[in-house]
Amino acid sequence: MSALTEAERKLGSALPTDLKQLLLQTNGIVGHNGVDTVWPVEEIVAQNLQARSDDSFARLYMPFDPLLFFGDNGGGDQFACVRQPQRPDIFAWEHETDSRRWVARDLRDYLTRSLAEDGDDWYQL
Repeated sequence: MSALTEAERKLGSALPTDLKQLLLQTNGIVGHNGVDTVWPVEEIVAQNLQARSDDSFARLYMPFDPLLFFGDNGGGDQFACVRQPQRPDIFAWEHETDSRRWVARDLRDYLTRSLAEDGDDWYQL
């Protein structure tokens, strides 16, 4: 069984096509200052399963089920695709406020913006 097929089984849903294609080619992207712009598939599974099952997260934050986290800014904020309802938009989850803010129209836009900017807070502009 391929790593992506196993990831989809563990997560209980298919990965978005564009993310799946990227992971087949790269299995993650490290951006500025060593930040995991896109996590390896194993990290995507681990982070999402933890976010959805951790009781302390359930008490602190709104549900994460509609999101599929796939990367971070190195400071705690994470980036996610929308799983439910499935759509191409990318959102930033800001861990200190539990806000979920639109940052890119799709994965390509996210990669272009996050890798082109000098710094890991590009999405806060």
